[in-house]
Amino acid sequence: MVFLGRKPRKGLWLRSTPIAKLLSQPATPRSCATQAGQERNSKHAEVCLVGKLNAEYAYAVCALLCAIVGAAYDVGTRRIPNAFTLPAIVFGLLLHFTLGGWRQLGMAAAAGLGCGLIFLLFYLAGGMGGGDVKLITAAGCTAGLSRMGPLLILTSFAGGVMAIGLALYHRRLKETFMNMSVLLVHHRTEGLVPHSEFNIGNAQTLRLPYGLAIAAGSALSLGLLLVQR
Repeated sequence: MVFLGRKPRKGLWLRSTPIAKLLSQPATPRSCATQAGQERNSKHAEVCLVGKLNAEYAYAVCALLCAIVGAAYDVGTRRIPNAFTLPAIVFGLLLHFTLGGWRQLGMAAAAGLGCGLIFLLFYLAGGMGGGDVKLITAAGCTAGLSRMGPLLILTSFAGGVMAIGLALYHRRLKETFMNMSVLLVHHRTEGLVPHSEFNIGNAQTLRLPYGLAIAAGSALSLGLLLVQR
C-alpha cells in the first residue's frame, strides 16, 4: 500500500475532537447568575443595615421627645402625671412592635423594666418620686434595649452635675455633701428605708426636678448614637 502525504503525529486526532477542545478551554469565572445573586444579597444587606440604623434613630428621637415632655411637666407642676407616662410607655412598646415585630417588642419591654427597676430602688429609699420612675420606664421602652445602658449612665451623670449646680446656686454644696454622707451611712445600715429627714417629702431639702436629668440623658444618648454611627 502506498501512503500519499505525511504521516499524522500520534494523538493529533484526539486533540482535534470537540471534547478535547472543550477540555482545553481555560476555566471561566463564576457565572453571571451567581454574581448577580451576590450583588442582590449585598444590596439587601445594605438596605437592612440602613433600616436598622434609621429605626435606632427613630427610637432615640422619640425617647428624647418623651423625656422633654415629662421634664416640662416636672418643672411646671413638680409632678409627672400618669396620664402622660402610661400612654408614653404604651407608645414606646407599640413603636418597637411596628418597626421590629414581636422580638423588638420584647426587647423594648425588657429595657423599660430594667430602667424602671433601677430607679425604683431610689424611689423606695425616698430619694425620687414615682413620676420619675415611670418617666424613665417610658424613655427606656422607647429607646430600646441597645440604648438602655447609655441612657441610664448618661442620665445619672446629668443628674449628678445638675445636683451639684443646684447646690452651688443655693450655696449649700458643703451641706449637701455632708447630707449625702449621712444618707450613705443610713442606707448601709437600714437598707432602703427612707431617712427621717433627708427624703423627697421634706420641703426643706433641695429638690431637683429629675425629669430634667432624664431629658438630658436622653439627649446625650442620642448624641452618642450619632457620633458612633
